[in-house]
Amino acid sequence: MNTLIIFLKNPEKGKAKTRLAATIGEEAALLAYKELLAQTRSIASAVEAERWLFYKDEIWEDEWSTEYFRKALQSNGDLGIKMQTAFQEVFANGAKRALIIGSDCGNLDAELVEQAFQELETGQDIVVGPAEDGGYYLLGMNKLYTYLFENKSWSTAQLFSETFRDINLHGQTFTILPERYDVDTEAEWERYKSSKNQ
Repeated sequence: MNTLIIFLKNPEKGKAKTRLAATIGEEAALLAYKELLAQTRSIASAVEAERWLFYKDEIWEDEWSTEYFRKALQSNGDLGIKMQTAFQEVFANGAKRALIIGSDCGNLDAELVEQAFQELETGQDIVVGPAEDGGYYLLGMNKLYTYLFENKSWSTAQLFSETFRDINLHGQTFTILPERYDVDTEAEWERYKSSKNQ
């Protein structure tokens, strides 16, 4: 069974997209995040997989229908612990292959997510989608590799290179997907809006 994990922050004013809010204001940043959430929901709904939604603060009744999404809470700890715990949970619930994505990638699409699953289905151990800022927008695996979540510089420009280094050190087979960008700044938000108006 393919399982798609989605991490999101509860869309509340002043809590989501704080870097973006610093230049466009909290209200505009909240609306921007809600638009990115809608895009992520559309992508996830088009992917053939069981879908798990992990909220940061509390589980909401919202536009994410429980008919299509299993809802859970992110664990305590840093991002690595949160992600490792989410992967542990879905593998314990029968996942054979699992991918995690965030909710703010500006140019992700369902085809790329499906490609990531296909790479795992055809024998790759790990698949990673590098982000332009040095992190990654997608991480997938066919079993839990805990080293992927240990001793990493989370939310920094070193994350992808550290992850790539460790995959090589452990000798896993892997696929690197095309690079994409996350929407964290005003310039990235303008880029996203321009792409939607083309």
